[in-house]
Amino acid sequence: MTENNQEKLIHAYNTMLGRVKDGLKDVEEHALPTIKELLNKAAETASELEELTREEAEKISNYLRRDLNEAGEFLSENGRQLKEWLKFDLEFAEIQLAELFASVADRTRIELDALAEHARRVGIWHTGEITGIGILICTECGEKLHFEKTGRIPPCPKCHGTSFKKAFSDTDSE
Repeated sequence: MTENNQEKLIHAYNTMLGRVKDGLKDVEEHALPTIKELLNKAAETASELEELTREEAEKISNYLRRDLNEAGEFLSENGRQLKEWLKFDLEFAEIQLAELFASVADRTRIELDALAEHARRVGIWHTGEITGIGILICTECGEKLHFEKTGRIPPCPKCHGTSFKKAFSDTDSE
């Protein structure tokens, strides 16, 4: 993946997350659409505006859905704040992205509760995918990768493994 294309996908992740937030804001007083509908609309908009190809937009939409599902699972199981899910001080993250992600995750908690089981089954992240802020643990060696901003998942720096699970604390060793 070229550096330019990687930056394009990272930017698209953040932009689509923003569109989901805007969609939630616009309809909050009426009926809250599902995250799936909002993600589909954000992906369609990115494709129509030629920011991404349809395939790229769907890929980014799936990455966002996965990360929001994981956040919802943690919030529903633990009743803790998103800050605990991220497991590092938000001041070290890109504050605007952290607030945006928190806003979307908190507003969709009810829907995400229903998707928690799905997240448990799909909870593997792979090298080359885009992910939001948080911690991923290599499934091969347990090395932790800390994401303080949206980024492409690299191979494990320790063992070059390519699959990861989300960590909910610095002591997790899944």
